[in-house]
Amino acid sequence: MNTGFKDRLLNFCFRYGAIIVIIGVVAFFSVRLPYFFSSANLADILRSISIVTFVAIGVTLSLIVDGFDLSVGSTVSLTTVVTASLMIWYEMPLVIVIIVPLLVGAVIGCINAFFIVKLRIPDLLTTLAVMYIVAGIHKTYTKGYTVYNNMQFEDGTKAPGKMYESFLQLGKGEVSFGFFSVPIPVLLMLIAVIGVHVMLKYSRFGRQMYMTGGNEEAARLSGIRINRIRTIAYILSGMCAAIGGLIYAARVGSGQIDAGSPLLMEGVAAVFVGFSVFGAGKPNIIGTFFGSVLIGVLVNGLTMMNLQYYTHDIVKGTVLILALAVTFYVIHRARTA
Repeated sequence: MNTGFKDRLLNFCFRYGAIIVIIGVVAFFSVRLPYFFSSANLADILRSISIVTFVAIGVTLSLIVDGFDLSVGSTVSLTTVVTASLMIWYEMPLVIVIIVPLLVGAVIGCINAFFIVKLRIPDLLTTLAVMYIVAGIHKTYTKGYTVYNNMQFEDGTKAPGKMYESFLQLGKGEVSFGFFSVPIPVLLMLIAVIGVHVMLKYSRFGRQMYMTGGNEEAARLSGIRINRIRTIAYILSGMCAAIGGLIYAARVGSGQIDAGSPLLMEGVAAVFVGFSVFGAGKPNIIGTFFGSVLIGVLVNGLTMMNLQYYTHDIVKGTVLILALAVTFYVIHRARTA
């Protein structure tokens, strides 16, 4: 094969491969499954990817500053059970139900930042340790039980409260725009994607984040407070995961333990698939969104085909490794050239 043609083909795959795969996967499932392309199923896909997208946005922000937050899945699990318990166990006002999980996410981000930024422990090791700690905390907090309406405690008594209908609208409600309606989780996801994209692309803080991740020493010499930038990135990552936990609790109507475990892999896959969207070659929010769409479509389609749940990981892992192979091969060739 001609070398020039091979390079052009690789660059084309690098720029548009993810988009083509999404279109191809949607077309395949639409032909194979008669109800896949229905408005109800498409809305269900968008609802499900809203949670993954918030988790993936957090991972993206940590990657931009040359870090990696592995604790986002455990953060989702903790904030999900905390959210449910505030209503079911303690019957707290709705404003408390919303604010406390966000603060929990921020605190986890602060803990990550302290060990990474102040003590200089590698981000992978720090967030891996925090992931296990938070996972243990959320199971200890619930004693290993899912938090559900009027649940029965070990002493025979029952929890006094239920999930608030007003809160459940966060995961199941819709906002009407004339002739069509948009699910609230989808609307929140779109606002977050657009807002964070604009922040990263056009704000001074966003440019400082990319500079910090691209060359920390050069950023420091330019007067950027790199420790502050990295700390904020991890705090935002924790809060994005907390929002994912809030939406998850509202969607399922309970506080399920280990709710965030599968979301870590899906979020990371979405982020790295996004590297190759439009040839970005770096963490970016638009690419992350398209990566979430691809993962959501795959999971939904495979579920509708009644394939065993454990085969889903094989497919998601295959998509991830193919995206990484194309992305990093093209980047390596560009650098060596």
